[in-house]
Amino acid sequence: MLELGQPQAQASDLVFDVEERTFMQDVVETSRTVPVIVDFWAPWCGPCKTLGPQLEAAVQAQGGKVKMAKVDVDRNQQIAAQLRIQSIPTVYAFWQGQPVDGFQGAISQAEVKEFVGRVAALNTSEADALAEAVAAADEMLEQGAAVDAAQTFAAILDEAPDNAAALGGLARAHVALGELDEAQALLDGAPAGLASAPELEAARAQLALARQAASAGPVAELTAAVEADPDDHQARFDLALALQATGDTKGAIDMLLELFRRDREWNEGAARTQLFTIFDAAGPKDPAVLAGRRRLSSMIFA
Repeated sequence: MLELGQPQAQASDLVFDVEERTFMQDVVETSRTVPVIVDFWAPWCGPCKTLGPQLEAAVQAQGGKVKMAKVDVDRNQQIAAQLRIQSIPTVYAFWQGQPVDGFQGAISQAEVKEFVGRVAALNTSEADALAEAVAAADEMLEQGAAVDAAQTFAAILDEAPDNAAALGGLARAHVALGELDEAQALLDGAPAGLASAPELEAARAQLALARQAASAGPVAELTAAVEADPDDHQARFDLALALQATGDTKGAIDMLLELFRRDREWNEGAARTQLFTIFDAAGPKDPAVLAGRRRLSSMIFA
């Protein structure tokens, strides 16, 4: 079922005509990310006129989990010969670049719906499996098993190179292991389509905090400096970096919020910029982040 507010895929995106010159791209390559049902038909074929619309309706009802390509065998005889189409209607389902299911002849509407649902489930099962693997790797990372997490994220990427969650997770694992240059190289080499993914932004934020931690000053000395002069903004900012380096995210946020309250424009808005870096690195569900965002919003819009 589509979530409220989620746009439905356009029919033209889900059901389309394919010719010999476009078959490889529109069917074989497309099926590497979403199953594609191929309907081999002809204008003179009576059963095709009934089956085709039933397939289209069932495909559209899946909301984008499966696509449908229509091949007129009279116009595309080479494809029909290569796939050994002996009679029509013939229907094949392609997944991961290979035909995985199909049937010949007319079938009932209920059987059409069952077939399309079975093909659509190929995509759902794959996505669910990857999501479970990513969640398991995330848990490993949270528990301190960074090496195991890195290996799991890397294995996921072998299966799905464009999985943003796995790519960001692998970068975060490198950060946790202190392999900052490896994390940087991984993020710099991300495919263009993933560069702005939230998972990669979070990894970049964690990498930035890790680099800052390398030069963070002693907490005790910086605390004393702030207590001696509450308007020493640089000392307060450095204290926030030092607290974050020790894992005290809440303490770092508190320091930065106080700095923002005292002088929001100091050092070109450094406090606010650093707050957003921490927010991105910790994630939207972190209690300290949730509280910090609320407090920052109240200051901005007060």
